[in-house]
Amino acid sequence: MNRFSGRRNKSDQYFDFSLLFIVLFLLGFGMVMIYSTSSYEASKDYGDAAYYLKKQAIATTLGIAAMIVTANIPYHFWERFAVAGYVISAVLICLVLTPLGVKVKGARRWLDFGIGLRLQPAEIAKLCMILFLASMVCRMGRSIRTMKGFVIVLSVPLPISLMIWQITDNLSSAIIIFGIAALMLFVSSPDYKKFIVLSAGGLAVAAGMVYTIKQMADAEGLGFRGERILAWLDPEAYASGKGFQTLQALYAIGSGGVFGKGLGQSMQKLGFIPEAQNDMIFSIICEELGLFGAIAIILLFLLLIWRFMIIANNAPDLFGALLVVGVMGHIAIQVILNIAVVTNTIPNTGISLPFISYGGSSVMFLLIEIGLVLSVSHSIRLKEV
Repeated sequence: MNRFSGRRNKSDQYFDFSLLFIVLFLLGFGMVMIYSTSSYEASKDYGDAAYYLKKQAIATTLGIAAMIVTANIPYHFWERFAVAGYVISAVLICLVLTPLGVKVKGARRWLDFGIGLRLQPAEIAKLCMILFLASMVCRMGRSIRTMKGFVIVLSVPLPISLMIWQITDNLSSAIIIFGIAALMLFVSSPDYKKFIVLSAGGLAVAAGMVYTIKQMADAEGLGFRGERILAWLDPEAYASGKGFQTLQALYAIGSGGVFGKGLGQSMQKLGFIPEAQNDMIFSIICEELGLFGAIAIILLFLLLIWRFMIIANNAPDLFGALLVVGVMGHIAIQVILNIAVVTNTIPNTGISLPFISYGGSSVMFLLIEIGLVLSVSHSIRLKEV
């Protein structure tokens, strides 16, 4: 038997039960933390302490059903919809500008179809981008190793990223989509020099922007992103404004200690951290479960990424491997950005923690992506060695 764990069935096919268990555990843990984090605000605003929990439970149930269906469909079936998915995601982003677009908490990022269903086009775009890039890289073959191929692949996500940034004002999702493309290209191309230059250029541009904004700190018209960068550099100077959420999150992390105050015992969730069940849920985990709980969750995500790597390495073809790499990149980038924001390592970008933060569209499409990965794992053939 080869070295990765699995069960034999009659057709000697592999199915990654470890991956499935980790995902289900994260979903269950997320439900517990959403209720713990949101019960006070939900009771005050809606008269139902389980308001957010119920909505998340519905989205999770639909997502699990979609995951099961996707996992049982051969993953090559979806390749024929790669171009259509790219176009549809672009159209859905544009629909945010129509009456179907809904503004929630000051951000116009959702579509409401009037049947009790709201979708965030950015989440659909992430899934469609993974599918489109996997198909495109396979079709390009060796030409992807040339400078022209390199530029073409990195140009593909730019229109969608720019649309998400400008139309839905969601810079974090735009960054994630471009990051997914860069990782998939990195895995496909053996020439790492281009990526070193690309990374160095990106860091130089970011550093230049931060320096410029810092020099213009007293100027007007910086915009809320400029104010967020200033608040990141000195959150205490903006404690009543853009630095408020970050400071409260840091207080929560610091007060948790090693083992935390206990589940449900957070003080910062009592109106101090705005929308704590969303982007800042990791800070409440740190406060209630301490450093021990935070490290445990990080280790679970590392295990999840490891399972992705095992499946990608053993995938029967490049298309399957790239699908898994794309999903791995999506989840890994989002986890890193979320924890970095909560700990004030980077400016606040407003990004959720996969499977744990509140968000129906996010959890549904993440589970569909997991279904794709499970479909790839199911195609792996076990053999005696």
